[in-house]
Amino acid sequence: MNRKADTIIINSIEQIPTLETIRAIPRDRTLKLVFEKGIQNQREDIGENLKNKLLGFQIGIHTFEPEINIAKLITDQEIEDNQDFFEQCAKDYRQLAEELLLKLVDKLGLTLNQNFPFQTFNELKGDKRQIGKMEDWRYHVHGFHCGFENNKTGQEIQVPLVFGLEFGDLDPYFFSIYIKSTPKYRPLPVDIFEDYHDGARINKKMISLGKFERIGSNVGNHSGIVVADRQKVEIKSYLELEKLYKEQKKQIKKSKFNFWKFIGLRK
Repeated sequence: MNRKADTIIINSIEQIPTLETIRAIPRDRTLKLVFEKGIQNQREDIGENLKNKLLGFQIGIHTFEPEINIAKLITDQEIEDNQDFFEQCAKDYRQLAEELLLKLVDKLGLTLNQNFPFQTFNELKGDKRQIGKMEDWRYHVHGFHCGFENNKTGQEIQVPLVFGLEFGDLDPYFFSIYIKSTPKYRPLPVDIFEDYHDGARINKKMISLGKFERIGSNVGNHSGIVVADRQKVEIKSYLELEKLYKEQKKQIKKSKFNFWKFIGLRK
């Protein structure tokens, strides 16, 4: 979704819009402040001050160009008014993610590590099967995810691989892309312009409303966010997985074939 941009040339501090003026900007417009040479050296300080005072806004201080870009993010009230919609999106995400991943496991003839799916799919990296097609979907294994894109509808979904058999983790950016690319949600009841930052605000507010909740991960120092109203599954932590694998190794060593025991010369 594109927004129209209003540009203001800044030659002096007095030309910077007031906080009240900026707060009144509608979400379908952005504001670009372009600093002329005489005031360019103050641009970063001005940008940082705006960041501190304009909560609920995305303030982008351009690294090279003498400009600051300002965009209003989705509001708490908009999220609260549409909480049922976002909750249903999260449930749909979880259901589709699980369905696609299990179909791919079957198609590729994989043995899914149910405690740590990442291990199963990580073995595909560098393999020609890392990228491919399944029915109407293109898939791509990358990072901690397996991404799917529908060739017919353009719908996109990223399935997480580091939460055991919980495939409903709502990464802010990926969740926004999923919502915007899903045909049945159109027209959206509320616009999402900034995929990551709007997504992060949606997640934060939905957690405060009790609709979403945080979960642990198979990977240390990593967590996720899922819809609260779901059938919960066990997610083993990194330490639990490490302990489990050590126990499995011990069992393998104990169960190794012993020829002398087999022929009855040892007990």
